[in-house]
Amino acid sequence: MAGHPGSGITFAHADSRSSALFPGPLAGLDRQQREAIESERLAPGATRASGAGHRSRPVAPDPWRTCFERDRDRILHATAFRRLAGKTQVFVFPDDHQRTRLTHALEVAQVATSVARACCLNVALTEAIALGHDCGHGPGGHASEDALSPYLDGGFDHAPWGADVSLEPLNLCHETLDGIRNHSWSRPAPSTPEGEVVSWADRIAYVCHDFEDAVKSGIVTPGALPALVRERCGDQRSRQLDTFIGALVSSTLETGLIGMADELAEALAAFRASNYEHIYLRPSSVAQGRSVVSVLRALVDYFGDRPHLIPDGGDRTADLTGGDPRAVRAAVAYVAGMTDRFAFSQAVAVLGWDPAKLPAGIGVTQRY
Repeated sequence: MAGHPGSGITFAHADSRSSALFPGPLAGLDRQQREAIESERLAPGATRASGAGHRSRPVAPDPWRTCFERDRDRILHATAFRRLAGKTQVFVFPDDHQRTRLTHALEVAQVATSVARACCLNVALTEAIALGHDCGHGPGGHASEDALSPYLDGGFDHAPWGADVSLEPLNLCHETLDGIRNHSWSRPAPSTPEGEVVSWADRIAYVCHDFEDAVKSGIVTPGALPALVRERCGDQRSRQLDTFIGALVSSTLETGLIGMADELAEALAAFRASNYEHIYLRPSSVAQGRSVVSVLRALVDYFGDRPHLIPDGGDRTADLTGGDPRAVRAAVAYVAGMTDRFAFSQAVAVLGWDPAKLPAGIGVTQRY
């Protein structure tokens, strides 16, 4: 359909009621006006879009969107973000109801923006960091970090790799990249409170939903939930999320610091430790992780010796020879960007890998 004509304007619906809602032209709020409102309403330590937006390659400001809203939109439309739909969260080859890296990122964004709104932080920056925080993950979950680390000086860490490689073409703001680069608790603290909120939201989300997926898949029983968690947070994911989010908001508002009261932080730590014991490090998980490592290293070795076969390499790989450190890095980037299914199908098609030796969809890979 071409739409429905009005008086010099086309409507999506023949019975559009917009004329009754908006009887005349609207004044609207452009980016600068919205930034001014934002500056008045945000907490003193929150990150303001006004005066921010520093990028490696300068671009003209958007007339309507703040710099962080623009980042959020760029990430949503990015190939690296879409590929998260085919990457392991816990289960390789997830079924229709199990989390993927994409659904994990969306759940982290929900938790993080809930906290940011309640604490008067910058919601757009928080959401951008949350949506982009795992874009550096390779196929097969955290096992890919073991697989790819030997090829890079300093190893492969999905957090800085996501900020500095996977999302580099997007030319995101420094504040957004900093939050993505440092969302892992083993990394330095993010430079913004919004980044610290995402660090907490990531852990809250995956601890709760990984356990739920494991129960539904029969890997653990509901009785594996630590008594401390059951007593303080209940045995349902919705109540657990509500408790942890509430604790993070309350502690932040009461102290002015991004953190959680010791009692609930202890429960979250116990929950995570239990997941390690019963899910991430169970023998079949570790065995599957070794399988992932073998496949990915074989792919890197293959394409590192044949950089001309890396698709869309362009000028980056045209003059490279096999074994050149730059060729190996290009191979790592190519393999890290693969989805689970594509990586394992490439192992069969290109390497002649025995399908029986590929990771099985019912297992899980370890988390570090």
